[in-house]
Amino acid sequence: MSRSLIVLPDDSVRPLVDAIQQSSKSLRIKMFVFSDPVLMWAVIAAHDRGVNVRVMLNPARRSGEKENDDTHRMLTDAGVAVLDSNPVFDVTHEKSMVVDDQSAFIQSLNWQTKNFTRTRDYAVLTQHKHEVDEVIACFDADWNRQEFNPGDQSHLIWCTGNGRQRIAQFIDEARHSLWVQNERYQDPVIIERLVRARRRGVHVKVMMRPPHTLKKDKLVEGIGGVRILDDVGIKVHKLKGLKLHAKLLFADDARAIIGSINLAPGSFDSRRELAIEVRDDSITSRIHEVLHQDWENSKPIDLTDEGLLSELEDVDENVSEDLALGNHKKKKTDA
Repeated sequence: MSRSLIVLPDDSVRPLVDAIQQSSKSLRIKMFVFSDPVLMWAVIAAHDRGVNVRVMLNPARRSGEKENDDTHRMLTDAGVAVLDSNPVFDVTHEKSMVVDDQSAFIQSLNWQTKNFTRTRDYAVLTQHKHEVDEVIACFDADWNRQEFNPGDQSHLIWCTGNGRQRIAQFIDEARHSLWVQNERYQDPVIIERLVRARRRGVHVKVMMRPPHTLKKDKLVEGIGGVRILDDVGIKVHKLKGLKLHAKLLFADDARAIIGSINLAPGSFDSRRELAIEVRDDSITSRIHEVLHQDWENSKPIDLTDEGLLSELEDVDENVSEDLALGNHKKKKTDA
């Protein structure tokens, strides 16, 4: 099978550990956050048995928070080649691994224990040579601080690069149904495309993280985006029990995009991101099952003024002003 799907937390960390343990020549790992001890020791063990291991870690979030310092130190002390990701990008949010130049994992998940136990995430394992070679070419370019330009014929979806165009085109080509799982909806171009899809009759279902999990400085664009979707009749739900960390689009039960790309301007314009479009029957049939299970295990988000005020007043004490909530009530009172 040239491509396969990993669903988290259902499939656990095992597929990644097995791939690392079975590596014989090389590992290229690029990760936004890497802290899971099981994967850490698997990588060190691979290095100890002679595998050429190179690891690129994002040095810090935009906030300045550094989450990879301990991992960087532990891997370096073990003799593993470790490098900060390419500084030309605000953040390297790509989550990928290439094993023995023959297979590539393209993921939404960080290598944190919670991503294997408590979050909805996905990864695609591809053995298509042209796709693997693209991931290798980008890794080597970032490692050597060189420009990477996959060109117009790129098989994969890259940011910066063709990310916004490819995702917009994917939405534009949906004819019957479109499912989207993403943490937040902030990019105006993508929001516009989702609105157009709904207006041409596509049945659109959106899942996101609860509004109170958005950062305070992202509330305006994050809430504004999903309220626009709600206004045109798109159903917006939140998962129960699982934390949604996936970045997935699924159209017409036949095509899917999976990767690291959040639907936000920064992801498209200033971050290193990677995703893949797949049409394999074995993958799309499983995605269909998972999405329907998740929808059954979800509930609508209350995007009314009252609902948002109730949920967000502890996050932002000025939420009514920041989001212009309750204006209709004030007008009635003033009258």
